[in-house]
Amino acid sequence: MTTSTIKTFLKQQNRGSLAITRDILQACMHAGIEGILISKISQNANLSYNTVRKSCQKLIDADLIKSVRSKRSYIFIITEKGIKFFHEFQKFQDTIMEINIRY
Repeated sequence: MTTSTIKTFLKQQNRGSLAITRDILQACMHAGIEGILISKISQNANLSYNTVRKSCQKLIDADLIKSVRSKRSYIFIITEKGIKFFHEFQKFQDTIMEINIRY
């Protein structure tokens, strides 16, 4: 394998913003109404803390998740709109998988 082939392979492994959004919403969905800490989202989604923090802010702005203060930290809870979006996104993902498109 040449260096450019390795770089191309590694580059293809990076998730796009849609996949990151899906992974964060999925972590919030699994947490349920009790919510989830940003560090747990980071672990569950296999993303850096800063990536999760920035992405969560975008999801808060879109009203897909909400942030609630709990003692010294913040808990992220998926909203009703976020749940609907997540289910629609899963349908979209299933369709994409059927026709074999990489997003």
